[in-house]
Amino acid sequence: GADSCLLRACKNTDQSRVPDTQVMVKFENGNFNFTFPNPQNVSEFSMTLFKGHEKKEICALHLSEGRVIPKSNVTYCQTQNSRSSTTFILKNLEKDHIDVYTYDLEIFLPPPYIHCCLKETYLYVQDKENCCSLGLMSWIIISLIIFAISCVCFVVACCLRNKNRNCESISHEYNSEYMPMAAVNAAKKTRI
Repeated sequence: GADSCLLRACKNTDQSRVPDTQVMVKFENGNFNFTFPNPQNVSEFSMTLFKGHEKKEICALHLSEGRVIPKSNVTYCQTQNSRSSTTFILKNLEKDHIDVYTYDLEIFLPPPYIHCCLKETYLYVQDKENCCSLGLMSWIIISLIIFAISCVCFVVACCLRNKNRNCESISHEYNSEYMPMAAVNAAKKTRI
């Protein structure tokens, strides 16, 4: 995508007015901040943020004689302006916001009119749903493992209990009335 931006790069212009094309990109508090230096010795200019190769305008800032006029066509973009820079803030991004973002500069006053591309940036946003579904899947697997272990322990306990009952019933047969002369005290066995 950088080739299309280079076609309208700020070339053959008054370099003292056009800012350095370095953009400062910061990711803080879940927001992407793109900050550009303002053009020097200019009384009227616009900076516009476009999304995608079809150049859909999503956010813009127009400065005219000291008045700042922000414009946003979407809810996730805001603008900030200071004397030295313009910042586009992209908030609450989701997977469908992954795209190429292009930043254009238009200088109106003083003449000559200049329209150029400052920067193109590919923005990748990790899908929030995948993170949540992976966490949910982990909890489901852990729960199933705990349930399986509990079932195995229950079956083993039942088998041991039934075995103890069988042993007790056999041991009581030695003390029956059919063998009065050879009475034997049954050994007590512990139950589980």
